[in-house]
Amino acid sequence: MARTMAAVSGPAPRAARAPAMPFILVAVLIDMVSVGLIIPVLPALVGTFTGSQADQAFWYGAVAFAFGVASFLSGPVLGGLSDRVGRRPVLLLGFAGLALNFYATALASALWVIVLARLFGGAMQANIAVAQAYVADITEPAQRARRFGLLGAMFGIGYTLGPVIGGVLGSIDLHLPFWVAGTLALANTLYGVFVLPESLPHDKRQPFDWKRANPVAGFRALAQLRGVGPLVWVIALAGLAQFTMHMSWVLYTTFKFGWGPKENGWSLFAVGVMAAIVQGGLMKRLLERFSPRRLAALGLVSSTLCYLAWGLATEGWMMIAIIVLNLFGFTTVVAIQSLMSNAAGEHEQGRTMGSIASLNSLMGVAAPVIAAALLGAVSHRPPGDVWIGLPFFFCAVLQGMATVVAIRHFQRDRASNAAAPAAP
Repeated sequence: MARTMAAVSGPAPRAARAPAMPFILVAVLIDMVSVGLIIPVLPALVGTFTGSQADQAFWYGAVAFAFGVASFLSGPVLGGLSDRVGRRPVLLLGFAGLALNFYATALASALWVIVLARLFGGAMQANIAVAQAYVADITEPAQRARRFGLLGAMFGIGYTLGPVIGGVLGSIDLHLPFWVAGTLALANTLYGVFVLPESLPHDKRQPFDWKRANPVAGFRALAQLRGVGPLVWVIALAGLAQFTMHMSWVLYTTFKFGWGPKENGWSLFAVGVMAAIVQGGLMKRLLERFSPRRLAALGLVSSTLCYLAWGLATEGWMMIAIIVLNLFGFTTVVAIQSLMSNAAGEHEQGRTMGSIASLNSLMGVAAPVIAAALLGAVSHRPPGDVWIGLPFFFCAVLQGMATVVAIRHFQRDRASNAAAPAAP
């Protein structure tokens, strides 16, 4: 059995080329564009199976919940599996699975089919953690923050191009973006088969253990990573703030400024452009001046102020201006990921990245419920009322708590390192 698994997971002769960043960046870009394509049309597609706005909101929430739960449960499994058989076969599994998910959604004739497809798609989308482990495999610890930044830039570009293209295609036919997304995912699978090399050598692989391949065990392992355990709380708090913001954005801007799809589309475009500029272009220069810890702290402070400013904004143009001013906020996730990756052993990069992805997915499950409650509490207020910003004030509190935890941890760790040489 072990020999069979090794044969399956080993790189094909054509994959003997050395693993390099361009290979995985192209794969992630195609993946993110395919995922982004369906963002503008999925709520409308769900609406075609419902009879009222209330039913549409409920079922869209069910679809989002199914996707988040599946990602939460599958992250550590796919990550641990990639530590056993290699990154390449697990990535191929994810790409092929996403293609099936998109095609199934396009062909769906009932709501339960969409929910089931998104449940399956959420499980396959967890392979993003495997892509991050791939980057860790081929990168020296000192360079990981910058390379995670390049990976983040691909996310930003994908989420910039995908929704724009999806919106255009969706105006022609609601099902068309799903067909195109499925075709892109299938193309990514073929790219992986013929081009993408394996990154994890056989001597760095480890057995798969079901007892460790669950979210709870993964969270414990993250908390026990040397020198970065408290950052698990930072990831959770900051992740919950970010997902709550994403779930609140469109309704908040509609309630407060009367925005429609065009204005919201441009605002999301601005987020994607800034992510690509900062993480793909400026990250190298920022890392020459700031350590990953300093960047994480600066980013958390900047994002806390950003959430507060969004909640207090009195004009729509301010929302875009705040996105642009929040430069350091786009470095936070990259900096923390590099710290967690450097603390993990070279044999556990997949499991570590999978556990981080699972933790973020858990926050993604909780966020829609929280956002809906906060928006419901202020939906009766007149346009321009400051309390419509309640979801963003909540996000600012969460991010502020994450900032305090991170800075206190960095200060304690610095003091501990300074005292270490003096120890007998």
